[in-house]
Amino acid sequence: MRKKVEKTLFGLWAGELFAVVCFALLWLIYAQHFEWAEPYVTSWPSVYAFALLEFILLQGSYYWFVKWKQVRRGCFSHLPDRHLRLFHVFKRINLFLIAIGLLFLIYQWKVFSVDFYWFVFLYLFAILEYINYYHVRLSYQTIDEIKDFLRQRGFRRSKLASEWKTRS
Repeated sequence: MRKKVEKTLFGLWAGELFAVVCFALLWLIYAQHFEWAEPYVTSWPSVYAFALLEFILLQGSYYWFVKWKQVRRGCFSHLPDRHLRLFHVFKRINLFLIAIGLLFLIYQWKVFSVDFYWFVFLYLFAILEYINYYHVRLSYQTIDEIKDFLRQRGFRRSKLASEWKTRS
């Protein structure tokens, strides 16, 4: 059982980190090699939304990494208070950055530049990742997870949000 949980957690943190690195590499490749992509990947609003997304994905990777390290040590308990406080700080920073993103959204909507839809996609992706980590679980990937989701008739609290709730 422990090995299975350890393997799952390793896959989660490594997968999130891999996504962060791959997204960044693809962003750079498109910026340097595809002229048609330049307005999409070099505008300030798009860069901002992309950086916000990457920042939130890194937090997810870090969360799963910490949980993986706990399981490797044989500890299946909740996160230590210092980690919970750090994620609480991240949560506040995320909300501040999302609010700034609203200003970019308003600007993009008024100007309606060529990258409007790309910005909206990245911005919404970042918000969904934030919700997925800090509020309710939005990602269900395996058949068993999907069946469980259908049986429970709704979304579950995210793992991180559950840890906060048990501490309250």
